[in-house]
Amino acid sequence: MSIKSQVEAIIYAAEEPVTIEQISVLLREANAAAEPACAPPEADVPEGESQPRLEVVPSLKAEIRRAVDELIAESASPDRGIEVRAIAGGYRMATKPEHHEVVRAFARSLIPPVRLSFPALETLAVIAYKQPVTVPEISEIRGVDSSGVIGTLLDRKLITTAGRKQVIGRPILYKTTREFLMRFGLKDLSELPSVEEFEKLMSEAAQQELLPPHSPAPAGSDIDAARPAAPSEEHCAAPAASAASD
Repeated sequence: MSIKSQVEAIIYAAEEPVTIEQISVLLREANAAAEPACAPPEADVPEGESQPRLEVVPSLKAEIRRAVDELIAESASPDRGIEVRAIAGGYRMATKPEHHEVVRAFARSLIPPVRLSFPALETLAVIAYKQPVTVPEISEIRGVDSSGVIGTLLDRKLITTAGRKQVIGRPILYKTTREFLMRFGLKDLSELPSVEEFEKLMSEAAQQELLPPHSPAPAGSDIDAARPAAPSEEHCAAPAASAASD
């Protein structure tokens, strides 16, 4: 049984992104023989002959990392519908973005779609781009009171507290969580789309009735744009394509 096949099986079965370290621990326990063996005692070498050179056995982590890289490369083929993606510090299998429509149709045929309300998603976007940020700051950017939707995002574990701001009143600061990265299929926050791309996604979502109709966020809102990138909630695997409703 190859290391690569075992790694593939683990990533497939994992409900959450699994790290190289986690895979290493699992395989070390299940395959003690995979660890580099101790060098055997040196045999007597006839005079005039050199000692044979022992081969360097690569570490288990190196083997696992190589296996993951190969799986990522293989799954990138246009003939494959599933890819191995780096998400939130680990690896997980996900349907490819180009198959989103057919996967979404299939998911809808099984269970009712779940979604965030527009206010919740808009609030989450402000937190993602401005974190750590306070509720008054969020409300100022959105132009409406955002305190009510914060509880929903906390319950969904998409955001968490990040201490208190050192100003009068010491308001609570909020930031996104690892669950946020997992739900939206992001490796880290640098993969967030630009504000313009996000507003376009929001508009398209409203038109497709994924969210209640609503006008896009005000132009020129006080949100720092991240490095442009394509990933969005639609890039997640089908079971985690969207978060629960507000």
